[in-house]
Amino acid sequence: MKKTVAAALTAAFVAGMTSSALAASNPFSDVPAGHWAYQSVAKLAAEGVIEGYGDGTYRGDRNITRYEMAQMIAKAMAKNPTGASKADLDRLAAEFRDELDALGVRVAELEKYADKVVWTGELRYRYWNDRETLPYTSRKLKRTNNQLQLRLFPTATVNDHWKIKARMTASSNMKEDTTSNFKLTYAYAEGKYFDDKLTLNVGRMPLYTNVDDGLVFDDFFSGFQAIYGDKFKVALMAGRWNLDNAILNVPNELVFDDSTASYQGAEISYDNDKLFVGVGYHHFRSDDFEYLPGYKKDNKKAKNANVWAVGARYNFDNGFKIRGAYASNTKADEYKRSWTAGIGYKGADRKVAGSWGIGVDYRYVGQNTSMAPTFDTFSLRTNKKGVDISVDWAPLQNTYVKIGYFTGKTLDTKKKDRTFFGRASWFF
Repeated sequence: MKKTVAAALTAAFVAGMTSSALAASNPFSDVPAGHWAYQSVAKLAAEGVIEGYGDGTYRGDRNITRYEMAQMIAKAMAKNPTGASKADLDRLAAEFRDELDALGVRVAELEKYADKVVWTGELRYRYWNDRETLPYTSRKLKRTNNQLQLRLFPTATVNDHWKIKARMTASSNMKEDTTSNFKLTYAYAEGKYFDDKLTLNVGRMPLYTNVDDGLVFDDFFSGFQAIYGDKFKVALMAGRWNLDNAILNVPNELVFDDSTASYQGAEISYDNDKLFVGVGYHHFRSDDFEYLPGYKKDNKKAKNANVWAVGARYNFDNGFKIRGAYASNTKADEYKRSWTAGIGYKGADRKVAGSWGIGVDYRYVGQNTSMAPTFDTFSLRTNKKGVDISVDWAPLQNTYVKIGYFTGKTLDTKKKDRTFFGRASWFF
């Protein structure tokens, strides 16, 4: 049986060199010809590490899906292989991680046999061209940014419940041909309990305001986070956040005395894959808030930001989706509201070659509420209102391309603002 599996998989790899043979013989219906998994699986099958179906046969008259391959990988890793076989199997487990999760097989349980960190990464290029009409004049201010960024994501399994996750980032300004050293973007311990319904995070971690789809916050903070639930979820967060990371329109000469704010937040949401609804509360406190435009000076409430947010999304069966969110900072006097509403169709999935999507959204983004939003065309400046149009596409597997365009006006100067954004990413 071992020879039968190895021979069949090897034959499929050879046959995959031509598109006509691929359609008839490819045992990986979702994996393109030439993928490294062909050789790895054939090698492990010859060594008796990977077996066929549960009845001891290889059904050569039908294709093998990624999910069926994940079942074979799970059984193989339970054998606790060693040496080169273990290294090959660890790599396959990382490739089929999503399928293993979908089958209910905890990757953390499989990775406890590994003695190395699993690495993934992304090479991301982004371009911004922002044109804003200056106040009291018709002269336009033009700003461009060319950024090449390498992101590395190590994940290490500590035991059956805990993992260490991190991201290291190095950037290059392609316009000026300058580079930076690798910096630690985040590092935190993640614990899973009660059949993965409870997640505990400790360290410096991503903070994404989920209920409003990133309208308020998409950055990182240092502290603690607890998330409990499945479809119905409750999230609690507390820690410290650096205001220097905010996208705020402040005078160039402003220097914060203490740029670190204390932070507490909570979100409640419901998601059944088609309908999502949620509400959130986020509190920040720092003496430097009173220096921001839109806050009254020498006032106790100027040291705080109390942001309430609500949001909803609905996915139709035909690929269309509608979304909306609203947020308000009750402690600010100006630029204290943000809201967005839009419609989209499908959406690019980097793992599915040829997938694509399009979206049109109206955004009203006040800087004292949306301090670090996720919107690509707002990375150079917030405090704007207008229409945001985007198109994304996955031309090949593990690649992603996005183009966005914003047209509108600034909330502070009441002048026209235009931003063009482009992104290309390669994942590995």
